[in-house]
Amino acid sequence: MSSQPAISRPAAPASHLGGATQQVVEPPRHTAAGDEENAAPADRASGPAARATTRAGLDTTAVLPYAGSRASTRTRWLRAWMMTAPIDVVALLTPLLMSQAYWRGTLANAVLTVAIFATGGLYRARRHLSILDELPILGGRLLASAAVVAIIAAERHSSVSYVGGFMRGVALSAGLVIVGRAFSRTLTNVLRKRRWVEHNAIVIGNGPVGAELARLLRRYPQYGLRFVGCVDVASRQGAGALPLIGTLGELEQLVRLLECDVLVIADPECPEPVLMETLLQPASSRCDLWAVPRLWGSRTQGGYPDHIGAIPIVKIGDTSLSGPRWAVKRASDVLFALVALIVLSPLLLLCAIATFLDGGRGIFFRQERIGRYGKPFQVIKFRSMRPVDEHESQTNWSIAHDRRVGPIGRFMRRTSLDELPQLWNILRGEMSVVGPRPERPYFVEKFSAEYPDYAMRHRVPVGLTGLAQVSGLRGDTPISDRARFDNYYIENWSLWLDTKVVLRTVAEIFRGGGR
Repeated sequence: MSSQPAISRPAAPASHLGGATQQVVEPPRHTAAGDEENAAPADRASGPAARATTRAGLDTTAVLPYAGSRASTRTRWLRAWMMTAPIDVVALLTPLLMSQAYWRGTLANAVLTVAIFATGGLYRARRHLSILDELPILGGRLLASAAVVAIIAAERHSSVSYVGGFMRGVALSAGLVIVGRAFSRTLTNVLRKRRWVEHNAIVIGNGPVGAELARLLRRYPQYGLRFVGCVDVASRQGAGALPLIGTLGELEQLVRLLECDVLVIADPECPEPVLMETLLQPASSRCDLWAVPRLWGSRTQGGYPDHIGAIPIVKIGDTSLSGPRWAVKRASDVLFALVALIVLSPLLLLCAIATFLDGGRGIFFRQERIGRYGKPFQVIKFRSMRPVDEHESQTNWSIAHDRRVGPIGRFMRRTSLDELPQLWNILRGEMSVVGPRPERPYFVEKFSAEYPDYAMRHRVPVGLTGLAQVSGLRGDTPISDRARFDNYYIENWSLWLDTKVVLRTVAEIFRGGGR
């Protein structure tokens, strides 16, 4: 199963894109070994489509005749964790049916085990499913959680019989987790083989590796992916092993047209920066991303390897914050903003009084900034100076050394106290606690034209503080470096990374390292 949501609509027999009409044609049954006539039934049903003649516009392969079963179009929203996580929870809580004497410890063990499983990647999508592959990492994490709860139980209860009875329940739940996993993996494989659960996949690269992946996906539905076509650079059109459904530059359109859920990077003939720029486009970034390692035979350190046929494949981390990760981040933002507004209310009042004494009425300064997906919003700050007009406010890059900034305003800017009203922007959902710092429309347009990676910052909400700022990139520092740090933050987000940025921000405030 995949781990990102997608729109569920059955593929149409004819599609329109860029004014071109793609007619459904009977595809030849290509295989790596040239066994067109001896292809398996699944292979014949969903082979790669032949090149269709099109008019002006996107020249693309027809939508495959096999459009997926009716069940697969209804189950495309399903994700791997939706089956495994509930079964794990039921197994971990089963001892409560036998005795309620240890209910606190049983609940604590369930929460801890699920958390350890989640951090260890046991709820992520996999292409090859086997309980035997999972057993070592599953057993190790079950032993780790059992050891923790056993130590706590021994510290809280001096009775050997009490601890022994509790640990028997823990052992029972661990055994049931393994049995439940075996059941869920078997059921998932059955659903995939019957094509009741599958996700549309585009292979990037039509060299030998891409061709072999396409053949394996057509022949073996147990990997849960329905091959819908291959893309590569235009120069590979006649030279590759497979006909292209479009070029790499058209991937964004093809993802929407073919309702693609998964992208598999095989062997594209293009520089990595070009490929990454394509994959970071909005529609592409919402797909699951898998890649064939360039160094075949190299073993993945940590976790357990995955593969399609004999081809090793690795899951690439999400390039944008969405799904459960976004829900966790949003919940932490709301909690942080509420607590901060309550705890810092006396300080906010002092800042408001100081701003009023320094410049009279109008203690708040509102300015248009660009947020997530390029949506403008009004950022709120304590006023440190009054601009001459709106044009100066929008286009003046820095006022750090402006003589109109008084001593109070200068102190508030140096300690970043003028940013505290943005806690309200966080509660409204316009900002996050940590993220790329918001910029004005004039500079967003300017920097996006000059630096290709700059616009990618807007995949997430802008932040009160950011990794680039705590890394010394404030004021007159290279925009390219800021964009690089911001994109690194997005692609490597975790709650701990947010915590580190907040702690470093507090340290910067006490050092007076602001603007």
